[in-house]
Amino acid sequence: MNDSNLAKAGETDRSADSPSGVSARKKALVLGRQLGLASEQDYRPANASILERADHRDKKRACQYQLNLETIYAMALNHTPSDVTGVDLDPDWSHQFFLMAEQIHNRKMQDLWARILASEIVTPGNFSLRTLATLKQLTHREAQVLEKTLGMAAKVNNEPRLKLISGYRLSGGLGQYFRKSSSVNLGLSQFGLPYSAILTLVDAGILHSSEFETGLLDSKSPVRLVLHGTQMRLAPKSGNLLLSYYRFTPVGDELAQLVQPKPDQDYARALQLLFAKDFKIDIEA
Repeated sequence: MNDSNLAKAGETDRSADSPSGVSARKKALVLGRQLGLASEQDYRPANASILERADHRDKKRACQYQLNLETIYAMALNHTPSDVTGVDLDPDWSHQFFLMAEQIHNRKMQDLWARILASEIVTPGNFSLRTLATLKQLTHREAQVLEKTLGMAAKVNNEPRLKLISGYRLSGGLGQYFRKSSSVNLGLSQFGLPYSAILTLVDAGILHSSEFETGLLDSKSPVRLVLHGTQMRLAPKSGNLLLSYYRFTPVGDELAQLVQPKPDQDYARALQLLFAKDFKIDIEA
């Protein structure tokens, strides 16, 4: 970049703002400041060599990384109890943690990292480096998709792994010959979780890539579904039914510990209506 271009990159935007807010040019100029291409106090990029500009940018980045770590650390202190015994962190784990955490700029995402740090000081081993690497790649928007999904996730019977119930299927028996389809599915998109959101979590390594099914359900042994704020017992009306679901990966289960999702009551009610034909349903307090 020559001096004239540097001067242009550092100049103020004289164009009018777009009707919806700040102009695209002003947005681009903000990026220029982040790259150290805008004048600051005694620093003038047009008068600096490329080595000096690179050094200036490195210092700006180092300052931002330091601020990120200090912010996460301060948040972690607020999440760390003083009435329980703490432990020393594994040095390799903590080294990798801080290398990744320094690059987290979004405040809400910083709070997630702070809670991880506080949790590990109390009970180490809950969050693997693989989970940290996944979390580092998540944008705020993707984290919101995860939060939405967790608000619809359920545990089946006493299994610890989370599942996203998508419907059920009739397998065998005379009943299947009197139906257009043996599968009964619940469209997750109507609850703000389109298939593109599922793919986002699959790509992030949070959900497995394909749907799973339970084994055939025992008509004499009701299935207990525990959702956030809702518990229901499903007694199959026949022995030819099985549930369909998406399953969280081990990384997804670890990340679930960080999020306090808002229960999706509309989804819970829709599940009840979905199951009403082939299951006897009891809602537990």
